[in-house]
Amino acid sequence: MRAFAKEKIAPRASEVDAKAEFPWDNFHACVDMELPALWVPEEYGGSGADHIFQAIMIEELASVCATTALVMLISKLGMIPILNWGSHELKKKYLPRIAAGTAQASYCLSEADAGSDVASMKTRAVRDGDDYIISGTKYWITNAGISDTYTVFAKTDPSAGHKGISAFLVEADWGVKIAKLEQKMGIKGSPTGEVIFDEVRVPKENLIGEEGQGFYIAMGTLDRSRPTIGAQAVGIAQGAIDYARDYMKSREQFGHAIAEFQGLQFMLADMATKTEAARVLVYQACSMVDSDPTGDLSKIGAMAKMFASDVAMSVTVDAVQLLGGYGYTKDFPLERFMRDAKITQIYEGTNQIQRIVVAKKLLS
Repeated sequence: MRAFAKEKIAPRASEVDAKAEFPWDNFHACVDMELPALWVPEEYGGSGADHIFQAIMIEELASVCATTALVMLISKLGMIPILNWGSHELKKKYLPRIAAGTAQASYCLSEADAGSDVASMKTRAVRDGDDYIISGTKYWITNAGISDTYTVFAKTDPSAGHKGISAFLVEADWGVKIAKLEQKMGIKGSPTGEVIFDEVRVPKENLIGEEGQGFYIAMGTLDRSRPTIGAQAVGIAQGAIDYARDYMKSREQFGHAIAEFQGLQFMLADMATKTEAARVLVYQACSMVDSDPTGDLSKIGAMAKMFASDVAMSVTVDAVQLLGGYGYTKDFPLERFMRDAKITQIYEGTNQIQRIVVAKKLLS
């Protein structure tokens, strides 16, 4: 994975960021390596790799290009509801496409006024014979306009609060519209946009689980996905450390390599220690997803995502500092690492939300 990331993915990372274009060449390289198939069970055309293996894959990709790592993460996020709560027919129909790299997926939960407050979503799904009619707008959707399928959460019973939310698998060509793509600080090659469902007709067979189960599915999905966001954060931090370390060895001031200056050595040591601690926590969370997939994963998933992303932000800021003025320029990759790290503290639940999740579990 490390050799593949350095040889195939790293050379395009800077250009992907500068042009803010979806990295199709990197995606196809990952498909050739059968990376989209890693997490898919063998019976549906995948490799059936465990979550620690998946975390290693994401970490190595993120250490050179956070965008490409996200491209590999997002289809899994979109398909976790199918994998864990979908019917055998849905799994058989959609998972092999994802595994083969012939389709990609998005996860449509957030709305303009329903980010952390999922229960306040406005999107509706109304039963009409053998179909559901979905109407509403989702915001901050990763892979918007690229994905072939969208896992959509909508209210089937608006009077029931979070218990009235249901989940659906919607194909892009059923009438899904992309209204706007965001101009972002980081991870620019992965499109994030506003997705509109204007009376999109969805067959009842594409209901995931049962009516009213959507909130439970949404939260359960994030519990299983957050550890790999932590892995992305660890990869970003490690990539920043590696670059800063090599720079310190080659950069001379006052007749010595700056790697000889104890103050900078201490910075690097702290960066590496925090990153290793984050890595161990991420692997622990991934191990628990593998060993007890039906258990309570909320606390450990929130901890892993929260801690690793905070570490990534801290480490990349320090890495920029180690390069001084050079770190602040686009001639060197560390400012990109710092920009990319920021989103890991925000998506799949802000770190403030993660702390609430952890605190509630501790106090319950």
